[in-house]
Amino acid sequence: MRQVPSPDTMEVVSRSVLIVDDHAEFRRAARALLEAEGYIVVGEAADGESAVLKADRLRPDLVLLDVHLPDLDGFEVAARLKAGPDPPVVLLTSSRPVSSYRRRLAATPALGFIAKSELSGEALSALHA
Repeated sequence: MRQVPSPDTMEVVSRSVLIVDDHAEFRRAARALLEAEGYIVVGEAADGESAVLKADRLRPDLVLLDVHLPDLDGFEVAARLKAGPDPPVVLLTSSRPVSSYRRRLAATPALGFIAKSELSGEALSALHA
């Protein structure tokens, strides 16, 4: 897994966000929550291919990435993002619990995982601590 940023760089690392999820309602809710916490949502994507293209164009610091997408899964998207220049921090998310992904999470370049039910600005910041 990617090395956790130091606390003194957390503010810089975690401010701009790309939200990737195939459900528009979740993207709306995540945007509202993150913006209320001071994050800058620079874009949204509904599938993996769009996520890779938008991340390349928008250069977010953080990608909140759903595991289950209609084309590529979040693990594949995370690997593609990591392979690019200056890759963003990737946090995977799902409505399923972390125990559903333990084996795959151990091998992913994503920083970590947060269940959709636990999503908050505080929870994202805690992953960077």
